[in-house]
Amino acid sequence: QVQLVESGGGMVQAGGSLRLSCAASGRTVSTYDMAWFRQSPGKEREFVVGFARGSSYTNYGEFVQGRFTISRDAAKNTIYLQMNSLKPEDTAVYICAARDTYTYQYWGQGTQVTVSS
Repeated sequence: QVQLVESGGGMVQAGGSLRLSCAASGRTVSTYDMAWFRQSPGKEREFVVGFARGSSYTNYGEFVQGRFTISRDAAKNTIYLQMNSLKPEDTAVYICAARDTYTYQYWGQGTQVTVSS
């Protein structure tokens, strides 16, 4: 199993940037498909971005529109989400997830991102 811990959330003004981190322990991130999701109060959990193990291909949610970038540091066993040009509607809890099957079965606790107008 893998354990995931997110950090880096906070409050930022519209147009600002944040970099979220997801530190993994237990197993290396390279053995999983990894992704970021987000959830706002009263809304369904929403896929933000993900990439498959052993691949450089990334898949972004339509709302990202080039503003976010996912990356990984194998040496630190950590993945990152760089978020630029943030909008108030990006306010959510951002959650890191991993899977080695068809569905994401490992989830972090999430980190709150609040974007003020």
